[in-house]
Amino acid sequence: MIRAIRMRVMGGTSRFFRIAIALSSLWLVLFALAPNALLLLVAFFTRSDEHFVTPVLTLDNYIRLFDPTFLTILWDSARLACIATVICLLIGYPFAYIMANVRPNRRPFLLFLVIIPFWTSSLIRTYALILILKSKGLISELLTMLGITSGPVSFMYSDFAVFIGLTYTMLPFMILPLYASIEKLDRRLLDAAKDLGASSWRAFVHVTVPLTMPGIIAGAMLVFLPALSMFYVPEMLGGAKSMLLGNFIKNQFLVARDWPLGAAASSVMTIALILMVLVYSRVSRRGVRNREGGRGSGGALRSEGGMR
Repeated sequence: MIRAIRMRVMGGTSRFFRIAIALSSLWLVLFALAPNALLLLVAFFTRSDEHFVTPVLTLDNYIRLFDPTFLTILWDSARLACIATVICLLIGYPFAYIMANVRPNRRPFLLFLVIIPFWTSSLIRTYALILILKSKGLISELLTMLGITSGPVSFMYSDFAVFIGLTYTMLPFMILPLYASIEKLDRRLLDAAKDLGASSWRAFVHVTVPLTMPGIIAGAMLVFLPALSMFYVPEMLGGAKSMLLGNFIKNQFLVARDWPLGAAASSVMTIALILMVLVYSRVSRRGVRNREGGRGSGGALRSEGGMR
């Protein structure tokens, strides 16, 4: 009787999982795979003033991406995204390291500080930055009060404002994968390195950083690609001076009505995403092999030390 009930429960659970997987697969096909496939297809079509696109195959849209204007936009976008990624890494790694090494009862509070920005729309948070960066804003008033400047100073509509906006928006996406990677780090490897005479800095550079490289790569992906395509932060904080890739794609679809060119630019970003995912997958596999080898080496070193 008990066995029959158990088999019935297992059969119902298996049926539930099959239905859930089927629904999830259908959702991904309809709202992820199909739109991207259509986007790649439209990139080979011809622009039409009446119907947006005409199903006449051409490579002109990709050839137009080699125009100096677009290459300048792509370079500026990559430069800003790279700098924002580096800033997020320099700020996020120490915070994630501290969060992973504090007492367990304090981690929920630090994790709460990282997650709380998600409670508010990033668009609203960008408007809040305008109040801080504008003339007679918080920073300007503070500099005037300290006597550093003689009058109001505006940081708006500059690369500095774009850096601040991108860093503030994307920082949690860097901290979370770093924390997950550092928290899983085997502390015995650091102890073994110190037993062999390595300083704390050398142990960090040669042990901690290589073993947490998957988290670094994951955080860089989660920051770089959205920063490359984000259009509202440069538009609100950088103004007309910041024409980045996201703004370019948005303008092609909504202003110029050149859907094929916008689709071609978007497909370039999709290909970049696929390449970065492949790099991350390779680095992750190498990191797993290093951790497994490191555990064996650490155990052997400790065994040898115990024999001595």
